[in-house]
Amino acid sequence: MRAAAAGAEVSAVELRTARLRLRPFTHADLPAFVAYRQDPEVARYQGWDETFSAQDGRALFDKQRGVVPGTPGVWFHFGFEPAEGGPMLGDCVLHVREDDPRQAEIGFTLARGHQGKGYAAEAVAALLDYAFGRLGLHRVVAITDARNAAAARLLERVGMRREGHYLQNVWFKGAWGDELSFALLRDEWLARGEGGDERHR
Repeated sequence: MRAAAAGAEVSAVELRTARLRLRPFTHADLPAFVAYRQDPEVARYQGWDETFSAQDGRALFDKQRGVVPGTPGVWFHFGFEPAEGGPMLGDCVLHVREDDPRQAEIGFTLARGHQGKGYAAEAVAALLDYAFGRLGLHRVVAITDARNAAAARLLERVGMRREGHYLQNVWFKGAWGDELSFALLRDEWLARGEGGDERHR
């Protein structure tokens, strides 16, 4: 896997699209991050709930410090903001598998006030460009709650293919839940012949 060198400066990792800048978290992002994680509508299909606190946010930010994106077994968060600067709009994550570093999982979260404008799709497309381009990964997957129709549409919009619908495969917030799995191969992404940062303006 062509991941960043172990001694690389995390602050140098930055992805740009037509409208967005994706980069590691800074402590200035904490208020925006905690605010959208505390939003019940945003948290509804995520692995946290609205009790997410500033202390939880600080702990996650501290855990991210020094992490190099593409490190097998580690979740790396990219915060994204408007290209011209401004508060963080959301974040997307990349987890390269420890048992097979040619494969990875991605995820994304967007503050409710910025939804419906194509920002998350633009950020995810940039992340796929990074995963298949700079990191040279072979396969990327994404998992979403089967009830989260908006997330499923976004993943299909960026070219991911739905591979499975798992029935009651996860105990989630007090009940059995269904999940959808999506995947994309590097050859499929490259065959699209378009840069991710131009597709979702």
